[in-house]
Amino acid sequence: MAGKLLLEVVTPDHLLLSQQVDEVIAPGTEGEFGVLPGHCHFLSTLKIGELRYRIGDTTSYMSVLWGFAEVTPTKVTILAEIAEKAEDIDMERALAAVAKAEQRLEIGGLPSEVEEAKVSLEKARLRKKIAERARRTSHS
Repeated sequence: MAGKLLLEVVTPDHLLLSQQVDEVIAPGTEGEFGVLPGHCHFLSTLKIGELRYRIGDTTSYMSVLWGFAEVTPTKVTILAEIAEKAEDIDMERALAAVAKAEQRLEIGGLPSEVEEAKVSLEKARLRKKIAERARRTSHS
């Protein structure tokens, strides 16, 4: 398809998404980056963050937890340790995970335990944010 990119999101378990899109915005470790059709080749590592992709006027969201992005002029491949579509995130579970991670962080502990709690909180807040976006767009 002229003017489109193939976006594939792959986790260790399965191919989560394979779709022709107009634009991809990904959470690179050096900063967020956008990709349009015809983009130059490059590789990037990914951090915990929001992956957005646009088809026409509709933007969709996913959580991505670490991984790699491979970009070519016609395709973006996201190899993520964990990825989840916004519509697949359970809001109640996301809220409970935020509360649990905040409690763990308040308790403190060894530096490694505190760092683990910070990462858990970052992941939980991301999932909550993306689930909220899905709710807003589905109720619009």
